[in-house]
Amino acid sequence: MGWLQPAPRTTQAEIRRIAILLFDGFSLLGAGIVAEVFHVANELAVLRARNDWTYDVRFLSVEGGNVACSSSVRVWTDGLDARHYGGFDALFVAGGKGADGAAGDERIVEWLRRVHSKTTVVKSIAEGRKVLDAAGIGHAAETQIRVGHSMMHAVREEQASEAGDRYESMKGALLMIKRDLGVDVARGVAERLMPGSASKLVPLLGDSGTASAGDKIRTAARWLQDNCERPISVVDAAQVAAMSERNFLRRFKIEMGITPSDYLLQARLAVTCTLLTDSELPVDKIARRSGMGNGDRLAKIFRKRLLISPTEYRMQSRRDAGV
Repeated sequence: MGWLQPAPRTTQAEIRRIAILLFDGFSLLGAGIVAEVFHVANELAVLRARNDWTYDVRFLSVEGGNVACSSSVRVWTDGLDARHYGGFDALFVAGGKGADGAAGDERIVEWLRRVHSKTTVVKSIAEGRKVLDAAGIGHAAETQIRVGHSMMHAVREEQASEAGDRYESMKGALLMIKRDLGVDVARGVAERLMPGSASKLVPLLGDSGTASAGDKIRTAARWLQDNCERPISVVDAAQVAAMSERNFLRRFKIEMGITPSDYLLQARLAVTCTLLTDSELPVDKIARRSGMGNGDRLAKIFRKRLLISPTEYRMQSRRDAGV
């Protein structure tokens, strides 16, 4: 894959170099979620006019070339060489079945030691811990992000499962983004990629007192709009806002002048209307794609809200547009 293409940026933005070291049998989900965190951060930074930093993400392996993950999908990588001795802003070591042999390979151990001395943050994903331990780096490397004692305590927590390792690695990436681009961008990344874990990530990304109730509600409203096509609920949105469901419902109505359920429905209706006008998809498929369930439910909502059927709306909107 080489360097992932960053989102367009202004010339003022500086580059953070991120490397993900892969071994045969690595977890594609574990390594992929870290890469995607930085990719989404690039997109959101442009949308929110935050041009402080942008991230370039490189996949590496011992010899370079294609490396197969645990599900046999192959990822293109660059090989390890002296060019990397200048270090990275962050290095993630994603282990796999090949990690056992790598831990005993003095070339890899020596490369890690030299790169580690010039790298700000080093974190492991799954069996990558074995390789870091062999190099004498281990979990001590994870303490190099300077974000305060309570947050670093969360970053250093060990997880027993592979899912826990993925979560820990994602947290490390999000903390970098918070440092570089601000808490709003970091929250936005978390909300897009792991909405179900928002209740865990929100305390990590900022003290509950740093954002007003209005800020939290507006963040949750953006999340509802961005994820309206998915099977989400008001309970999920309350977790994004780090509020109880009852308090969230009350505050949302005050701030937005509408209930969260109606706000979500309006967002889904907007998606539905666009698909009806711009595509030839059948109504039932549009209903599923826009989070409306099925064609019968969509038809009932249309008749109640717009006083016409979805098919009639399609014909009328195209007639108005001269199509």
